[in-house]
Amino acid sequence: MIDVPVFDQTGKQLETFQVDEAKLGGEVKKNVLKQAIVAYHANQRQGTVQTLARGEVAGATRKVFRQKGTGNARTGGIRNPIKKGGGHAKQKRPKDWRQAMPKQFRRVARNSALLMKLQSNDVRVVNEIKLPEPKTKHMVQIYKALGIDRTCLLAIDGRDENLVRSARNLGRTTLTTVQQINAWEILKNRTLLLTKAGLEQLLV
Repeated sequence: MIDVPVFDQTGKQLETFQVDEAKLGGEVKKNVLKQAIVAYHANQRQGTVQTLARGEVAGATRKVFRQKGTGNARTGGIRNPIKKGGGHAKQKRPKDWRQAMPKQFRRVARNSALLMKLQSNDVRVVNEIKLPEPKTKHMVQIYKALGIDRTCLLAIDGRDENLVRSARNLGRTTLTTVQQINAWEILKNRTLLLTKAGLEQLLV
């Protein structure tokens, strides 16, 4: 069991929440994490680059000048790859780099990333986050009270307009929801900040 302290918005510890490691797979599966991160990066590639082959470049196909007798280096048409404005010898074509990942596979990777954060004490849990108005300074005060001074992944468990508008302008902060959280976002940021209700959803 991992004891996770639960704080309020002022940084005062209210209670301790026990997390059963068995619900997160029991151990960090590094091979699954690596495959998930590689797939995530591959899925970010657009793959829409394209260059023209020599057969797609505008220009005549006739030989520029005769093969011998001119004193120049022998050459072909103006569309060959060694000519300025000619086609590419090894042209690039659109390609789909996406890697499919089953839902169960993604969940195992997410649980392993969450377990790693819990073991390294990089998870901050608050009982709730309620802001009176959409002001960035309120989130800055919460960060300071919880000791968050580096990159942070803020995972909210419901739609809160004041919270979203207060956190979206903070530098080095990634805003997401508990339902959409993934392994790469958890590992990319130093600290994971969520509510107690959000943590309970991840452990179901």
